[in-house]
Amino acid sequence: MENIHWLGHASFFFNDTNNNAVYFIDPFQLENLNLDKADIIFITHAHHDHLSRPDIDLVLKGDTVIIGPLDVLDKIDIPVERKVFVSPGNEYEIKGFFFSTIAAYNNHPERMSFHPKENKWVGYVFDLNGQKIYHAGDTDFIEEMKALKDLKLDFALLPIGGTYTMDYKEAAQAANEIAARITIPMHYKNVLGDDYKEAEEEFKKLVTSSKVAILSELA
Repeated sequence: MENIHWLGHASFFFNDTNNNAVYFIDPFQLENLNLDKADIIFITHAHHDHLSRPDIDLVLKGDTVIIGPLDVLDKIDIPVERKVFVSPGNEYEIKGFFFSTIAAYNNHPERMSFHPKENKWVGYVFDLNGQKIYHAGDTDFIEEMKALKDLKLDFALLPIGGTYTMDYKEAAQAANEIAARITIPMHYKNVLGDDYKEAEEEFKKLVTSSKVAILSELA
């Protein structure tokens, strides 16, 4: 996991050793960090804690490409040739880097308004350094996740905080269905506050078809 770095919340960066490149997902609360600039920035959806322009600016350089759904790209004023529009269920190649998208939405009745399916927001699956990595974005345990088991993922990054996404119980069901080699929880400390440790421990107990790794935040 030396090339996967958790920045807190749903924010990660990855070192691509094959392309000598740096990729970010949903950069957020980076102001006190000294980070490399991004070759590619992936945004899952348009909420402020995932699409944060001040944080994007901290890692942006002259040729950075930003990838995201249409409502994300509409909010980012960089040249159009450096924007790549994505929608769920597709495969892409950017700068020699291969990835695909999966839907990310709420199906729990109490959360339907937070991440509606019709917004066409996304999670990402990367082929990175010979490994397959899934970043779920903000989502519940949805039908589309069941096909991920066939990919034999190395890493699955899943939100477990509840309120806006699946909680640790639902996330454990998703983790067991996906059966990645390693599952990494995210998007929970800001949501749960002092209760986050309990969620980590319960999640680890409930996940039986994957090894759970708790990453230390850089942020």
